[in-house]
Order: sequence, then structure tokens, then C-alpha cells
Amino acid sequence: MEKTLIVLKPDAVQRQLVGQIIGRFEQKGLRLVALRMLSVGPELAGKMYAVHEGKDFYQPLIEFITAGPVVAMVWQGRDAISVARKMMGPTFGPDAPAGTIRGDLGMSRRYNLIHGSDSPESAAKEIPLFFGAGEIIDYTPVGERWIYARQGEKLI
Repeated sequence: MEKTLIVLKPDAVQRQLVGQIIGRFEQKGLRLVALRMLSVGPELAGKMYAVHEGKDFYQPLIEFITAGPVVAMVWQGRDAISVARKMMGPTFGPDAPAGTIRGDLGMSRRYNLIHGSDSPESAAKEIPLFFGAGEIIDYTPVGERWIYARQGEKLI
């Protein structure tokens, strides 16, 4: 099962959308395996967005992510990264289709509610920025057999 980092940014927290967004991931069938609320300092923000350093939106991005509390989570499931990215929608709310998190809840071209790992490599780098190995809980929800069909050991 694949893991992905999801961070609800300060605008999602301040707009009190945390529960609603978490509910979407739960309803989809992803498994929440780590959760914490924190303030992102400049050092963590720099590590989180290192790939954007030097771009014109880098400094505003750092200022935004450090402006208020965030909720960091690790979600697990089959193809969790691509599933979460589809659920999030395109970067900017006005461009995102209805039915996506950003499409339903976002209007800004700067404040975009949510960050999600974009690849297994990114997830492997990003998750340890927010969680130690002992903070990610391995469990199987009793209802999981109704989320994934199986063909032998393979999930289908």
C-alpha cells in the first residue's frame, strides 16, 4: 500500500475546513495513518518547498505556509498518491473542476488549501519532514474488505 503526505494549509485551518477535507479522504477509502497539527517554521518550510527555490512564487509560498497552523497527515491506500492528487484538483481553485477539494472550496490563486505529495519519491522525502517512523500507525480497518476487492493477495 502506498503512502502520501497531505498538508492542510493555513487557509484550510482558518476556514475550518479540516474535518470536511479529512472526511473526503475517509469516504474515498484511504486510511489515515498519521495526523498532527503544527506551526511550520521557516526551516521546515524551506525543506518542504526546496524544489521551488529561486522561483518567483517561492517567497510568497514560504510566507503563506508559515502564516498559521497546518494539519499534516499521512494517508495510505492503493495508488494513494494519484488518488489524492485527483481529489485535490489543479493547483488553483478557480481552475479546478467541481467535485475536487480545490474546485469545491477554493477561489484563490495563492491560497490553495492543500499540499499533497506528487510522486513516491516526493512522499519518501516529505513524510519524514513531519513524522518519525514511530508516529505512523500500521493497522487494518475492519471495513477495509469492503473498500478493495481481492483476487488472491492482489487488490483489484
